[in-house]
Amino acid sequence: MAIDTRGETADKPSGEKKPKRTSPALFYRQIVAELRKVIWPTRKELISYTIIVLVFVLIMVGIVSGLDALFTEGVLRIFGGAE
Repeated sequence: MAIDTRGETADKPSGEKKPKRTSPALFYRQIVAELRKVIWPTRKELISYTIIVLVFVLIMVGIVSGLDALFTEGVLRIFGGAE
């Protein structure tokens, strides 16, 4: 069973012209328009999100450090580290 995976650009005839490039001014206006649609967090939400991220990162650092120490100890016991 074949699946058609070609994109829309594959269907266009090769003689078709490329669309004009966007001017820098229009590009900037589009960026500003998109940023106005964003729901920005309040200061309280931002602080709580930051604390959550920092706690998560600290937990992950602890887990990775613990596993590193565990694997290091295991390798040294198996292969006989410098004593």
